[in-house]
Amino acid sequence: MPPPVRPVPVLDVVVPVHDEEADLERCVRRLHAHLATLPFSSRITVAENASTDGTLGVAQRLAAELPDVVVRVETEPGRGRALNRAWRASDAAVLVYMDVDLSTDLNALLPLVAPLISGHSDLAIGTRLAGSSRVVRGAKREFISRSYNLLLRGTLATHVSDAQCGFKAIRADVAARLLPLVEDTGWFFDTELLVLAERAGLRIAEVPVDWVDDPDSRVHIAATARADLAGIARMWRAFTTGRLPLADLRAQIGRGPLVEPALDGVPAGLVGQLVRFAVIGAVSTLAYLTLFVALRHTLDAQPANLVALAVTAVANTAANRRLTFGIRGRGGAATAQFQGLLVFALGLALTSGTLAALTRWDPHPHRLVEMGFLVAANLVATLVRFVLLRAWVFRSRTPRVTRTVVVPELEPAGR
Repeated sequence: MPPPVRPVPVLDVVVPVHDEEADLERCVRRLHAHLATLPFSSRITVAENASTDGTLGVAQRLAAELPDVVVRVETEPGRGRALNRAWRASDAAVLVYMDVDLSTDLNALLPLVAPLISGHSDLAIGTRLAGSSRVVRGAKREFISRSYNLLLRGTLATHVSDAQCGFKAIRADVAARLLPLVEDTGWFFDTELLVLAERAGLRIAEVPVDWVDDPDSRVHIAATARADLAGIARMWRAFTTGRLPLADLRAQIGRGPLVEPALDGVPAGLVGQLVRFAVIGAVSTLAYLTLFVALRHTLDAQPANLVALAVTAVANTAANRRLTFGIRGRGGAATAQFQGLLVFALGLALTSGTLAALTRWDPHPHRLVEMGFLVAANLVATLVRFVLLRAWVFRSRTPRVTRTVVVPELEPAGR
C-alpha cells in the first residue's frame, strides 16, 4: 500500500547540519513540539551536508518516528549550499531557516513568519541588535557581530541590522527568483541573500529576538571572516560592473514607491505636479529670502545667496521627491539629492549672475531692488528646476510588472 500523500505545508523549517550528532535530536524534538502549537501546517527538513559522524543516522531515525520530519542529504559540505538547495526543492509557501543549536527563542517564530504569510513582507530576519532584543553572549562575539554589520553598511550599503542571525524566513515565490543568484555556499549565504533582496526593492521585516550564545558553536571565526571579506568584495564588484540583473528583479518582484494620492481640488498628472511644485517653490522662496536677509547682516550678497540657496535646495528636493513626484522610501534618495545639487548649481548661476549684473549696473543697490531682482531670477530658476526635476531627476522609470502575492490558506497542523 503506498504511503499517504501529505498536504503541502505552509511552513518548511530547514535545519542545516554538519557533524551535529550530539545536538540534532534535542533540536528536532523541541522544534517539532513548538510547531504543533502554531495555527498552520509545517514540516521540518533536516539538511544534512557531508557529516562524518552519526548525524545522518540520528536524522533518519527522527524522520521515521516523527510526522512531518524529512531528511535531505548533500554529499558536499557547506551550510549555504545545503540551505539553498533545500529551499529551492521545497513546495511550502514560506521557507524558514534556523541553526541547530536553537540559540534563538522559538517564541519569535510566529512573529517571524506572520508578515510573510500575510503578504506584508518578502523576507524576515531575527535581529540580536535591536533595542528590545535580549542577548546573552561574550564581549568578543558581540564586538565581532557589531563590527561585521557596520562593515556591511559601509561597503554594501545595507540597512539590515543583523545579517548573520541564524533565524530567517522567505516567501517561496521570492526565493525562486533570488536563490539562483546567490553564489556563496558557506556562512556568507545569509548576507548575500539579504543584500540582493534589498537591492531588488523587497521588504525585509526584522524581529527582535531573545538569543543565548551556544558555547559549543562550530563557527571558525577567522576562516569565516576571510570568507565574508571575499564575499563582500565579490558582491561589490558585481554591483559596480552591473553583472547582476538588479533592474529586472526590481521591475518584477520589487516593491515600488507608493503612489501619492491626489489632493482634494488638485488635478492629477502634469497640472497636479505643477500645482504642488509651485506651492513647495513658494515656501522655499520665502525660506530662501528669509535666510538671505538674515545672512546679509554678516555676509556679502554672493556668499549669503550661496548659503541660502544651498540650504533651501536640499529641503526643496526632498519635498518635491515625496510630494510632487510621489516617490517614497530611501531607495535613490542620495542620487536624487546629488542630481538636485547639480540643478541647484544652475539656479546658483542664474541668481549669482543676476546679482553680478545688478552690482555692475548699480554698485550699491537698495535692498528692496536687490531682492526684486533675486525674485525674478528665482522665478526663471524655478521653471528650469521643474523641467529638470521632471525630465531627469524624477523621470518615470520603466513600468513595473504587477506582482501577485499569493497568501497561503492556513491549514490545521494535524499533529
